[in-house]
Amino acid sequence: MEPICPRYDGAWVGGIVPALLGDTDAAWLPASVAGADGVVLLVLDGLGWALLDDHRERLPELSALQGGPITTVVPSTTAAGLTSIATGATPAEHGLVGYRIRVAGSTLNILRWSLQSGPDPVAVQPVPPFLGTAPPVVTRSEFRRSGFTAAHLRGSDLIGWKTTSALVEHVRGLASSRHRLVYAYYDGVDKVAHEFGLRNAFLPAELVAADRLVGDLRDALPRSWALAVTADHGQVHVDPDGVVGLDDVAPMVSAYAGEGRFRTLHARSGAVADLQLACVEAYSDRAWVLGRDRLFDEGWLGAGGGLSVRGRVGDVVLAAREPVVFVDPGLPKEATMRSHHGSLTPDEVLVPLLAGRGRARA
Repeated sequence: MEPICPRYDGAWVGGIVPALLGDTDAAWLPASVAGADGVVLLVLDGLGWALLDDHRERLPELSALQGGPITTVVPSTTAAGLTSIATGATPAEHGLVGYRIRVAGSTLNILRWSLQSGPDPVAVQPVPPFLGTAPPVVTRSEFRRSGFTAAHLRGSDLIGWKTTSALVEHVRGLASSRHRLVYAYYDGVDKVAHEFGLRNAFLPAELVAADRLVGDLRDALPRSWALAVTADHGQVHVDPDGVVGLDDVAPMVSAYAGEGRFRTLHARSGAVADLQLACVEAYSDRAWVLGRDRLFDEGWLGAGGGLSVRGRVGDVVLAAREPVVFVDPGLPKEATMRSHHGSLTPDEVLVPLLAGRGRARA
């Protein structure tokens, strides 16, 4: 298997918003978006292209939409992917380069970022969302006061939902001449996949529910509007025997960051070369072992990446190639999750970009 590098200069998740707002060429978007009075961009967290394709017979609404696969970002994870979707910037540019990153000598958990005790979101992520515009954002009510929301959605009109019916009704009311773009977010697929994995009845049931949401949104939108659907990453199922400890290299590690399938290791002083060699010897049968400089210099996280952003990633990165996770000894809960993402495989990097017109009669 060859690793997939995102198409940062082509069809990728960070190109969607600039194209919808008329800032870049929109010819690569699904045809039903062209000429629409407005577009609702629905992000279905965790819905990779492979997952959709494997369950297509259960998903009539998604299957009826125009479009196909595009690439997300590296690492293929929520913090980096959602920020690129909102800002149009690569991870190297916006700086949220993983689920957990090193900032000012501490490890910051992006999704649990507290505005009260965490760093300033604008200092950590300086790129204005939505090209400096302020579209309405329909997302979970509990996300309103998080540091991550302030970092990647700041300045937007945040409208909270607690049920999917409320999400649909909010979108129905927002589809008017006052807006060109409405951003909506649903995280059920990702939550169910993490808890139950990809190989039982729970995930198919959740995919059917997400498909129903897509249909309900199309029914709520006028025919002059389009619904576009994408995702921030895909999923890989990991059985308990795919949990890999890092005891072999722990004496050379000063701090752990990233996530299980894109584990970044900060070396102790003077131990970078030894750590990389030890990782190659211990884990190269299951992972691509990448040095930090190679990761940035070859553009895996996009162009750019100053010293402060580079320092947020470990000296050595374990990007899982097989269905395994490399567990941070300080985060044993990672071992209990049954699906993961973050690495460079097709199942994680390829996501859908689909679209269709609304179906509501005037």
